Amino acid sequence: MGKQELRYAARVSLDKPAAEQACLHNRWHPDVPPCGTIKNNEVVKIECVDWTGGQIGNNDSADDVKNVDLTRVHYLTGPFEIETAEPGDVLLVEIQDVQPLQDQPWGFTGVFDKSNGGGFLDEIYPKAAKAIWDFEGIFCSSRHIPGVRFAGLIHPGILGCAPSPEILAEWNRREGELISECSHLDRDVALPPQPKNVHAGSASDDIKEKVGREGARTIPGRPEHGGNCDIKNLSRGSKVYLPVHVKGAKFSVGDLHFSQGDGEISFCGAIEMAGVITIKFTVMKDGMAQLGMKSPIYIPGPVEPQFGPGRYIYFEGFSVDEHGKQHYMDTTVAYRQTSLRVIEYLRRYGYDDYQIYLLLSCAPVQGHVAGIVDIPNACTTMGLPMDIFDFDISPGTPAKKMDMGSCAFASN
Repeated sequence: MGKQELRYAARVSLDKPAAEQACLHNRWHPDVPPCGTIKNNEVVKIECVDWTGGQIGNNDSADDVKNVDLTRVHYLTGPFEIETAEPGDVLLVEIQDVQPLQDQPWGFTGVFDKSNGGGFLDEIYPKAAKAIWDFEGIFCSSRHIPGVRFAGLIHPGILGCAPSPEILAEWNRREGELISECSHLDRDVALPPQPKNVHAGSASDDIKEKVGREGARTIPGRPEHGGNCDIKNLSRGSKVYLPVHVKGAKFSVGDLHFSQGDGEISFCGAIEMAGVITIKFTVMKDGMAQLGMKSPIYIPGPVEPQFGPGRYIYFEGFSVDEHGKQHYMDTTVAYRQTSLRVIEYLRRYGYDDYQIYLLLSCAPVQGHVAGIVDIPNACTTMGLPMDIFDFDISPGTPAKKMDMGSCAFASN
């Protein structure tokens, strides 16, 4: 018998609020009820809304980014019970395809306001900004960042199985401890459980209240299950090995990206989109013990934009910040400096700093840790593909300043 048409394990609506859709949820908790069952070795299609649940519009204002309600995110599709999966198993997730929804062929990249989410460079770029990207097959371009067009490395930002009650308690313990230790800082260092705007799929009121009181936020990835890791190479053909901690695994997926740079530095920094992902699920019995697994592992797929090693410009950064202060082996400081070096370089062509910040978040830039042993400086690099531009940006060609328009900003 030949292949059959693939089954949709879940469909979403772009016309209905995400918080009213039973196949979605926005907290990690073992008691979120499953929205469906998937057989071992089955291939299915799963639709996802964008991670904000439709809060960002295709327009020329960043007011929606500035005022985004982060208590509502991320909206994930699931959880799905995978037949035969038990605690101690490993769930092999084979990503066979990812595509935008046909009736929404666009996505967005944002810079959050420093007072509402912030980003990697929010001390330098504190204002909200946005770029809209139009999809043309495998390619994308933006009216807000002219002169750029590239193929997307489409992938999910979030993949994970539900935590056990014990693992959830450990997450809340250690993140709560960090929040207490850093209470003197003028920024959020972690997000505790937040009952406001909790969505637990089809859960009863009692379960929903419990999920709001105990459920872990979806913002960070975590070692025990993966979650929001934002790994741009988890694209078509990739295999992800996820630890299973509850009966049925309770797998969820969401935060689909048309493209992303290493680091996703503006926080809302990929090309965020609503879409459909095709996945094959395989249960590896006793896989955690066999693999000695403490956190997920993955094998990248064969699909990737081809620029060639000679078609990148690499910029270096070190553990000396923009004020001249020396830090000890700090890769965060180094990568921030690497990002600033690229911004300074592209500024010469007429781009605004916010346009470049957005671009580095979502274009297929290559970020690497080059050195972490030569005290006192860590060294990081960022490779910028030259061929995404429709003009020559190579160092040997004099820069010509052009009218590059503007990205979208908030009205006040």
